Amino acid sequence: MQRSPGLAHPQLCVVGVQHDTSPVAIREKLSIPRRQMQETLATLRGYLPAGVILATCNRTEIYATHEDGAASEQTMRRFLKDWAGMSQDELAPYLYCLSGHAAMRHLSQTASGLCSMVVGEHEILGQTRRALEEAEQAGMVNVPLRKLFQHAIRTGRRVREETDISRNALSVSAAAVHLAAAVTSDISRRRVLLIGAGEAGKLVARALAQERVSRVTVASRDLGNARDLASVLGGDAVHLGHIQSEMEAADILITCTGAPHFVVHCDAVKAVMLSRPDRPMVIIDIAVPRDVEPEVGRIEGVLLYDIDKFNHISEVNRKSREKEIVKAIEVVDDELERFMLWWRTLEAKPTISALTQMADDIRQRELRVTLKKLPQLSQKDYDALDAMTRAIVNKVLHHPIKCLKQNDVRREDFVEAVQELFNLDGRSSS
Repeated sequence: MQRSPGLAHPQLCVVGVQHDTSPVAIREKLSIPRRQMQETLATLRGYLPAGVILATCNRTEIYATHEDGAASEQTMRRFLKDWAGMSQDELAPYLYCLSGHAAMRHLSQTASGLCSMVVGEHEILGQTRRALEEAEQAGMVNVPLRKLFQHAIRTGRRVREETDISRNALSVSAAAVHLAAAVTSDISRRRVLLIGAGEAGKLVARALAQERVSRVTVASRDLGNARDLASVLGGDAVHLGHIQSEMEAADILITCTGAPHFVVHCDAVKAVMLSRPDRPMVIIDIAVPRDVEPEVGRIEGVLLYDIDKFNHISEVNRKSREKEIVKAIEVVDDELERFMLWWRTLEAKPTISALTQMADDIRQRELRVTLKKLPQLSQKDYDALDAMTRAIVNKVLHHPIKCLKQNDVRREDFVEAVQELFNLDGRSSS
């Protein structure tokens, strides 16, 4: 039995990329800086009437609802292709698309930290909340999307309250420091140059402090921010434009700016290494888009790690939390089962609306025909007759509507039966 397109209910779809589906070279083309989010959402409005963008350092996803799920998916793919400046053939192998229940489960698991490069990391829950707030500000949120994201945020909070998934969880920034400690001897005695004084930089600084690293220089385009962060570490601060001499002194360089272009160039690092041929340098780039030109990794004496080199740390972290992951998934599925009870009611709403509208159209038409055959009625008599016919219609429809609204597996059968029995496909009801 084919359902009328005019009575379709919202279909949920998510299209995107994340760390386990695409390399950083692809993710950086799709990255959306927070400062550009409103502009990006305004652009998205030209493609979709409603949508939420979840953009982090390791993922870019679009969530949308549409009456035609296939058309919505293609539209989101086209937006991402246009944003990245790539052809469909270039981008398609890295995109994933989930719809319906699978898309809802994915968002809940993401907000719970289960899809992160470092399982259980804290930042993603706030990023999910901010994605909804940004979309609300841009006027791009409808009721289904609002409810969906509120459900995911609630699920993420419950996972953190009822499991140990986030206990002692690393952030990507902290993982960068752990990596630096693993590839150098006695990191506390090493000289570190930290490029970036934003949120990621602050997390790096916190991790460096835990490792008792005292010789730290912070570089940023905003010298005031660099000084504030350096003061926490008891280190020095320099403007980003004056990092050459600091690189010459550094054993470890960790960079995490939000710049849309490279800030550490191959020629500069070559010059630095020529001045210190016997001292290797570890460079860890956790920015997306990348801060360091990839060719830097070919320079003798340089060990370059970009964010895709964190897979080993990510896998070790995941294995250490396997029991908590199982518990977290149970919470996700429990919350999703409850949410689906509400979501399924959306399927019945267009049918209920069409049914009540059809019945009232018939009532009004027959009432007009009857009134022409009767003597002139007083307003009081007309109101009584009108109220009586409304009551009849409401009582006739009461049980069918109750069946359409009920939360059980028979609802879909009821929806289809009512659409066919009452001819709710747009044809004349006369």
